[in-house]
Amino acid sequence: MINKFRILVLTDHSGHSDQNSLYAIVRQMLVHPKCEYIDVASRGLSENEPFYDEMLAGSLYGSRATAEFKFSKNGHHHSAGLKKLNPLDYDIVFMRLPRPLSDAFLNWTEELFSQAILINEPHGIIATSNKKYLLNFPNFCPNVRLCISIEEIEEEVAKYPIVLKPLREYGGKGLLKITGQTLDDGTQKHDAKPYLEAMRDEISEGFLSMRYLKNVSQGDKRILVVGGEILAASVRLPAEGSWLCNVAQGGTSVAADVTSDEIEIINAINPKLAEHGILMYGADTLVDDDGKRVLSEINTLSIGGFPQAELQTGRPIIKTLIDKIFEYAHEKTN
Repeated sequence: MINKFRILVLTDHSGHSDQNSLYAIVRQMLVHPKCEYIDVASRGLSENEPFYDEMLAGSLYGSRATAEFKFSKNGHHHSAGLKKLNPLDYDIVFMRLPRPLSDAFLNWTEELFSQAILINEPHGIIATSNKKYLLNFPNFCPNVRLCISIEEIEEEVAKYPIVLKPLREYGGKGLLKITGQTLDDGTQKHDAKPYLEAMRDEISEGFLSMRYLKNVSQGDKRILVVGGEILAASVRLPAEGSWLCNVAQGGTSVAADVTSDEIEIINAINPKLAEHGILMYGADTLVDDDGKRVLSEINTLSIGGFPQAELQTGRPIIKTLIDKIFEYAHEKTN
């Protein structure tokens, strides 16, 4: 039985801001009685390019986290005291890596850290972080379809306005709204036909078509779930004149309650995600044309928003998250 866990965090500080959840999580995790130590290895360090880019196991470098671990523009806490790390030295690997992240790299990490508990499990991330995973839950989503041709997109547009989602983008990137012959990329409007023609090769790799909901101005709700428990929720409202709710695209976030419809959604998707080794995730909902909350996205890769949820609710969200991580690790090791 493991009394204390040795933890490795895989992240990329080059895209961080002072709003990133990682720093608050690591600081609180350090003082947990189940934590022995935490090392952090960032993709944003040149020393780690062979590890992250070429998948060379003997080229992993990181720093030991301390109580002072916090965001800085120069990434000081990721490079201070940098040392070579042995992948076999860890009991838990905490995946905090954003896209771009190849399936090959994820599969490789699962093999490399086979002795450790990975949160979330890479094979599960591959299966669930692709937007076409929503096709498994048609009863809880707006009308969705996987489109691999312009003709399929046009068939959907003939029925109703749609939003096209790239299968592996995040943070609201690459979303396209099409109404009739007009395509809106979030900043300006275009004639849909030539715009799509220019994307024909890209479209052949797959886009998720989702019916555009007229109540989008009521906000995109992010529900944070860990170990099957809803920890918090917040509504992200679009900026004035925009249909994009994502905070990264100019929206704002406020605390929110969870509806009975959303509880039903979480109860339905959670067992499926757990089968894939997904401990923590974010589920997004929108208000459909009948006023009911429906599932619009599932994020299982690098889930943020925990410090913000704690600030909004006044509840110990991060402590609960960490407790659940160690409970999960304890169960998996016994």
